[in-house]
Amino acid sequence: MTLDQIILFSLFIAVFAMLLWGRFRYDLVAFSALMLGVVLGVVPVNDAFSGFGHPATIIVALVLVVSAGLVRSGAVFLITRTMVDSSRALGSHIAIMGGIGGVLSAFMNNVAALALLMPVDVQTARKAGRSPGLSLMPLSFATILGGMVTLIGTPPNIIIAAIRQDALGAPFKMFDFAPVGGIAAIAGLIFVALIGWRLIPAREDAGASTADLAQYIAELVVPDEAKIIGQRLAELEDVAHSSDVAILGLIRDGKRRYGTARNTVLKAGDSLVLEATPDALDEFRTALNLAFADAKRSEQLNADAEGLDIVEVVVTESARIAGKTAQSIGLSWRQRTVLMGISREGTRITNEMRKTVIKPGDILLLLTPRDTASDVTDWLGCLPLADRGLAVTENSKVWLAIGIFAAAVAAASFGLIYLPIALGLVVIAYVLARIVPLSELYTHIEWPVVVLLGSMIPLGAALENAGGTELIAGAIVDLTLGMPAWMILTVLMVVTMTLSDVLNNTATTIVAAPVGIQMAHSLNVSPDPFLMAVAIAASSAFLTPIGHKNNTLILSAGNYRFGDYWRCGLPLEIIIVAVSIPAILVFWPL
Repeated sequence: MTLDQIILFSLFIAVFAMLLWGRFRYDLVAFSALMLGVVLGVVPVNDAFSGFGHPATIIVALVLVVSAGLVRSGAVFLITRTMVDSSRALGSHIAIMGGIGGVLSAFMNNVAALALLMPVDVQTARKAGRSPGLSLMPLSFATILGGMVTLIGTPPNIIIAAIRQDALGAPFKMFDFAPVGGIAAIAGLIFVALIGWRLIPAREDAGASTADLAQYIAELVVPDEAKIIGQRLAELEDVAHSSDVAILGLIRDGKRRYGTARNTVLKAGDSLVLEATPDALDEFRTALNLAFADAKRSEQLNADAEGLDIVEVVVTESARIAGKTAQSIGLSWRQRTVLMGISREGTRITNEMRKTVIKPGDILLLLTPRDTASDVTDWLGCLPLADRGLAVTENSKVWLAIGIFAAAVAAASFGLIYLPIALGLVVIAYVLARIVPLSELYTHIEWPVVVLLGSMIPLGAALENAGGTELIAGAIVDLTLGMPAWMILTVLMVVTMTLSDVLNNTATTIVAAPVGIQMAHSLNVSPDPFLMAVAIAASSAFLTPIGHKNNTLILSAGNYRFGDYWRCGLPLEIIIVAVSIPAILVFWPL
């Protein structure tokens, strides 16, 4: 080995040892390794920061913003209500979400499929009172597996088809990957749904759980165009239950109804009295297209085109609103703010929200024009609670958000536009349509993940340029001399998988596919089973968060550590090899 190769292999070993140890944060470790590589001369100075402009890094950042837009528009609530039930057992939930993700990934880029389903999975975990980390990794793995089934499902398949055309004169077709890829995907999904999720370390969610959120007594108004007009209040119980909302009563013409309210036929202008957390309240409002306030106050709120914020404040003894009502201090017309809910331990609230006397110690849920929360809090003389990222769902834009995203994914899937460009256009459209506020655009990007990916890509490229990957490929050829065909295919898959866990899967495919063809020629057999083995193995990057963009995307959302992936990923890779080798020999005989 050359000196550069020794240094690079040593750097990778040190990086993985530090990441598995977990003592230091993963982005700091990766960036330190990159800087050390530059100082030692194995990473060219001009390429030191090339990873931060790499398509993989850009895709990860853009996908996080797109996911936030799908949440803010209500698209996630729509999918959750129609496809997902938080009361299901975790294994059943993983099987259903994984099946949906696998099918979507077969016909659209698997990164885009995860972008759509990841916020759905997180929301479901919140409602079920469990950590998203138990289901996000299986979902990521399922979307990776689904991409193996078709030509357009994952970049390695496209590259393999192009290499086959150059070497043999004809590319693989759209569904040539389906027999082997489908069997691998089904076997993998069965594993993660039945066993794999049990191997993931149980760790507390990085965000607040539903149980930690205050329960508010709140009001939502039935607008003139609501579809629930003419229904009885009792008919809303199923939607309320699925949203984790308790319906306490009904206010009509300023009078509160209790016992008889369940059989009351709803009219425009009625106010539903509810008990719920802020997130559950927003989901219930979105599901039934309810309004925050009466027509006059809604008009005042919507006058600010930048949108709305939800804030939580604690009432102090000296607060302006203490001992008074929101109506008496002119909260709506002075500050264009609506009192959405009151959390008051041990006391029943019987008046309308705006006519309820506020007491010191109450927690208020306020709806304010965007970027005015601090001014309103100061004016009230209250103390703000820690920001929990509460947001107002723009449910009027749900189909616009879905349509923009679907059009971009379709265009990228059929090769009409490059995926990073398509996602970039989605982000621009979401900002222009005010689905994602411009002020929040960069807050949705997980910068430690970007630094991790941006640092590791130049190191992987340096290893390839220094001949490290060719060194590994030559060792494979020497190692497999005289072995039976199934053993040679197994070694090729294992080595390709290992490379894919460290390098970008595109780079792995480019290196491993010619090696597979060379091995086939040396055995005087068809190259197709070797190319198929490389295609499956290059997509099977389950041991690290840097092996595949989907694994990187879930790193922060699932509160994972670097060493968490191999626990579920290693047995999954073994299963993929075990089922793929026989399938390749059956469907692509030597």
